[in-house]
Amino acid sequence: MIGGLFIYNHKGEVLISRVYRDDIGRRQAVDSAVFSSSGPLLEERSQANRRNAVDAFRVNVIHARQQVRSPVTNIARTSFFHVKRSNIWLAAVTKQNVNAAMVFEFLYKMCDVMAAYFGKISEENIKNNFVLIYELLDEILDFGYPQNSETGALKTFITQQGIKSQHQTKEEQSQITSQVTGQIGWRREGIKYRRNELFLDVLESVNLLMSPQGQVLSAHVSGRVVMKSYLSGMPECKFGMNDKIVIEKQGKGTADETSKSGKQSIAIDDCTFHQCVRLSKFDSERSISFIPPDGEFELMRYRTTKDIILPFRVIPLVREVGRTKLEVKVVIKSNFKPSLLAQKIEVRIPTPLNTSGVQVICMKGKAKYKASENAIVWKIKRMAGMKESQISAEIELLPTNDKKKWARPPISMNFEVPFAPSGLKVRYLKVFEPKLNYSDHDVIKWVRYIGRSGIYETRC
Repeated sequence: MIGGLFIYNHKGEVLISRVYRDDIGRRQAVDSAVFSSSGPLLEERSQANRRNAVDAFRVNVIHARQQVRSPVTNIARTSFFHVKRSNIWLAAVTKQNVNAAMVFEFLYKMCDVMAAYFGKISEENIKNNFVLIYELLDEILDFGYPQNSETGALKTFITQQGIKSQHQTKEEQSQITSQVTGQIGWRREGIKYRRNELFLDVLESVNLLMSPQGQVLSAHVSGRVVMKSYLSGMPECKFGMNDKIVIEKQGKGTADETSKSGKQSIAIDDCTFHQCVRLSKFDSERSISFIPPDGEFELMRYRTTKDIILPFRVIPLVREVGRTKLEVKVVIKSNFKPSLLAQKIEVRIPTPLNTSGVQVICMKGKAKYKASENAIVWKIKRMAGMKESQISAEIELLPTNDKKKWARPPISMNFEVPFAPSGLKVRYLKVFEPKLNYSDHDVIKWVRYIGRSGIYETRC
């Protein structure tokens, strides 16, 4: 499995190192160059191997002359799997043919665990919490094999200060054992809140490529359902949405009612769930049933490609006036209910490389030409539904000998709207906790929809 784990700073200095196997980092000529014929000690050999692995990653990845794009680097039959967080590198090293997806899953989970314990992953935080990190590695990795990496389970026996509890009662020790070996490793028992609350956010990113004539060339929505759970005990939650398969199962009458109320069903192409979700119930009943972890977690991810609500339509008009002038007019139309407001609207209109000057007139918001980005940036704070606004610009061009025509890059747009572009609606969110005798009506629930632009482009 994983032979070793190293954490580097941007200079290539090793902040954390943990070696699980002796064979990592061995160069092809190491045996003849470093070790004598009489045979070195095992400890010296393992230290030399560790130094070789450390130096190989530093030279070939961190200090490489060309940017290393692949997250996997093979050096002398040794594989280096690495992820980067700000100016920190996490590298897992192995000489075996391991499952790459599992190694990266472990690295990302390690980043999440460190962030849960001491916030931002930075050089200063890692140096201040190096004892805690070594304790976490002892619990998460056993001889290079990943074990329990759930933050909730780890926090039951590794405190936030990074000091292990020395005096534990038998009851606490039994709780730890059940957390590590039991079925529910993501939630500990005995959680109590004065007020039981449940927050649910539907976060979607809509991606679009549209032709100048308004034809949709490609469109899809990537969505996440994020929850914050502040519930006492071990509650059972059920979450329902307007999935097309569920609506069809419930019969025509229910489908007619949903269409009248405007909550039409959506077709989900693919989805993934948090490990707390009971997949057997979802396959048989299409109901999402789970015992939620305490605090914030991502319940599911999904993707849709049909019947997408496009929040904005961009209508471009570019006219060339000779070789030294361009006239650009862009109209944006909002396509949602008038009672809703879109925010953080930004339209980027590309300009040719030989642009010498730009004169901009916009009806709403502020527009500015940014020469460093070769684009006109138009910003609008808020815009109601079923409205339109336009911008006009005259672009002066310098004469050039280049015979190639301007490629006309697409106009891109950023925005945020208070609804789900896929049409997803939360039909119900129920909570059951028989042991503590609080019902679904006693839980305060909050549901929020946020739609953001992904790659939202219109060719001009």
